Amino acid sequence: MSGAGARNGGPPGAGAGPVAGRRRASHGEDASGAAPEPWDDRYRRFRAAYAAHRAAEGRGAGGDAERLALPYLRSGPQARMWAVRARTFDRFVSAVLAPHARRLGRPVNVLDLGAGNGWLCWRVRRLGHAATAVDLRDDAVDGLGAAAAYRAHLPALFPRVAASFEALPLADRTYDIAVFNASLHYALDLAAALREAARVVVRGGRIAILDSPFYRSDVDGVAMVAEKRREAADRFGERAGDLLALPFIEYLTPARLAEAAAPLGLEWRRRRVLYPFWYEARPWLARWRGRRAPSRFDLWEARNP
Repeated sequence: MSGAGARNGGPPGAGAGPVAGRRRASHGEDASGAAPEPWDDRYRRFRAAYAAHRAAEGRGAGGDAERLALPYLRSGPQARMWAVRARTFDRFVSAVLAPHARRLGRPVNVLDLGAGNGWLCWRVRRLGHAATAVDLRDDAVDGLGAAAAYRAHLPALFPRVAASFEALPLADRTYDIAVFNASLHYALDLAAALREAARVVVRGGRIAILDSPFYRSDVDGVAMVAEKRREAADRFGERAGDLLALPFIEYLTPARLAEAAAPLGLEWRRRRVLYPFWYEARPWLARWRGRRAPSRFDLWEARNP
């Protein structure tokens, strides 16, 4: 799912976690698969707790009208977060999606990794391209089950695949662009997640990272993780144990990303995004208050060699 918000260190999202082997890609609307045996219980509890947590946050409370508006949500408890994410999406369209379609001279095929309710697939389809949604969660709060809201507004609903980043049940060299949609920091194995994305993207295609928290150094990232775990009981209540049960990587740094991507020949380019003033002002406020440096999203892009 698309799990990142404007706040640092939110609860773990979905769209990450190993599965037992690689399942064959589905050509229908839906596919699903089980996690390997050692992870079954943790995944089950995590999915249930996360759906309940997202519902408590008010996700999807606006019904189909809210889902159809994403990422341009102007009101409600999540509007501030979506104001940030909409800026990243617009930058993705203008800097990655549209230029690559022009290079190819045709509509592109996009893989939305951590798709949540499928809002990015919905927007990509409306722009005339093809899209497939991948997420670990298939609930109707804001998992893949919530994508049904888009069915009446498209000639055919985009394919939805329940799977992990580390073992995508998709054929090699299928997609022109793979997008980690507010989700790469929820991988359990960063190198494996990138390797799978590179496998399913055609040579010369693009891999993009949207709305994952980047820190300049591990010092601040480690501090964020420690802070989140200290505050987990207060922030997440009785769901804290289940939400924190899986060892997600939690954050990225340029060095961490480069190291994981080097064996694949991926060289990353950061495309800075101009966010709302309150977001841009956070580093100065953190220094003034004597707190750790906050993360930053932006758009990261690599060409698949």
